[in-house]
Amino acid sequence: MKTPKRLLPLIEDGLVDEVLRQLMSGKEAKVYVVRCGEEIRCAKVYKEANQRSFKQAAAYTEGRKVKNSRQARAMAKGSKYGREVQEEAWQTAEVDALYRLADAGVRVPEPYICFEGVLLMELLTDANGNAAPRLNDVEMSEALALQYHAELIHQVVLMLCAGVVHGDLSEYNILVDAEGPVIIDLPQAVDAAGNNNAAAMLERDVDNLRSYFSQFAPSLAHSQFGKEIWKLYEAGELTPDSVLTGRVKRETRPADVRAVLREVESARQEEEDRRRYLAELRQQ
Repeated sequence: MKTPKRLLPLIEDGLVDEVLRQLMSGKEAKVYVVRCGEEIRCAKVYKEANQRSFKQAAAYTEGRKVKNSRQARAMAKGSKYGREVQEEAWQTAEVDALYRLADAGVRVPEPYICFEGVLLMELLTDANGNAAPRLNDVEMSEALALQYHAELIHQVVLMLCAGVVHGDLSEYNILVDAEGPVIIDLPQAVDAAGNNNAAAMLERDVDNLRSYFSQFAPSLAHSQFGKEIWKLYEAGELTPDSVLTGRVKRETRPADVRAVLREVESARQEEEDRRRYLAELRQQ
């Protein structure tokens, strides 16, 4: 096939020998099967920011760090350089998350290098050596649905123990290789401790799994694994070996209205401080 323009620098530098075919196209990137010496790998080519249907919402980028204050100021101003820094951070986030999660025992593809907007990584295959299918393309029995759901809930727990929330988890960004489900597509992954939206994202990820698998295993329809997992995490009690039930006890104590009001006031003050800080950066 004709070599995509974005892959030419990798071929010129000897990182890729041949582009074999396009594997898939998603809302943020196109993925190609490539040959690197005797190894068959895949190359994820990120789309330009204005071509992606997945937007870099502030909810995802909150809490992400950049190399220095100059970059932070540029991003706050929205300058051309700032947009370039933001784009690099978006792509680097996936590589960082893949290494971080692999070290934590999460089933993710092995990354090799990220170069000029292209992520070179492991090609996942099924038992026959073919490219691993997406979860939504796998025939599902009730028993298999229960098995895969349990495995993925464990992966979510491992991710959170490593301080990461996927943020966009569904049947469309999970592959099934010869050994089971593998989580992919992580450029929007958020830091659980540094992002105020992490709890909602974690619960949405788990609810997406529930909605999909409950089609085949109705017993999952009313499970509350997301709430249970986050409750344990907040209490500092979540571990890779935590035993989950999918049920959360209702809080029967009366609400502490004063405490809630204090939290609201604290959040308001933090937002004011954040806006003041950004205004000062723009004036520098």
